[in-house]
Amino acid sequence: MEQLGFEFEVQPRRLTKVSPARLATFDDCPRRYRMAYLDRPTPTRTGPWAHSTLGAVVHNALRALFDLPAAKRTPARAAALVSEQWNDAGFADARQAAVYRERAQAWIADYVEHNDVSATPIGLERWVSAPVSAEPGTPASLIIEGRADRIDERGPELAIVDYKTGRRAPDEYEARASQALAIYAVAAERTLRRPCHRVELHHLPTGTIAAAEHTEASLRRHLARAGETAEDLRAATDNLAANGDPQALFPARPSARCGWCDFRPSCAEGQQAAPPTRSWELLAP
Repeated sequence: MEQLGFEFEVQPRRLTKVSPARLATFDDCPRRYRMAYLDRPTPTRTGPWAHSTLGAVVHNALRALFDLPAAKRTPARAAALVSEQWNDAGFADARQAAVYRERAQAWIADYVEHNDVSATPIGLERWVSAPVSAEPGTPASLIIEGRADRIDERGPELAIVDYKTGRRAPDEYEARASQALAIYAVAAERTLRRPCHRVELHHLPTGTIAAAEHTEASLRRHLARAGETAEDLRAATDNLAANGDPQALFPARPSARCGWCDFRPSCAEGQQAAPPTRSWELLAP
């Protein structure tokens, strides 16, 4: 009988695990990445942000809505779910919080009124993960993973839905250019074993739905870009573990965003780059 041979000298390639949030954080500012994911204890952060609270409430209310039987997914019930999920963290005061609570109730009620919400999604806040290669025909080099807001069945294929509550309505270009949506599409296809090319941004304040249909080539381009960032991220992390200089390996990238960075209290460069943003100033007007 022929014996199986093993190359004990050859070490298996270590896969870098990345999420859209990790990739975006490292691309924006390696210093913030180090503080968020590597430094222990975690450096001092700012308090809660009102726009983040608002977004979380809307996401949680929509998830709760789709957990209900289809007949109970009414505009009135959707608005009530906003109140049930609400908290005032980050708002200037109770009066401002009440204004935005009413706005969020109107947004979600209108969304239910003008969109078909009768179908039950295949995934709600669904965690998807898959090993992938950054280049065609090569072994897997990274594991992409993340939590998709919603995964719908659209005929034989899947569609990724991401909710937005920001100042500006998205367009098709933004949907197509979103690395996060592309990663969710690839990971969902591998996890759920169904084709997935359609991605959608649902902007609750305006009712805008910005959609794009990916091709295999466009998804591959997103994976290639993710692979490049993952390689840089892994190299910096490995060198840090080998007692490399954290300031040199994870440099700050000062910009206007430093005004609302979570780690502004722990970053001297960020404090010098921009004045502090108050916790409610990023809310849509």
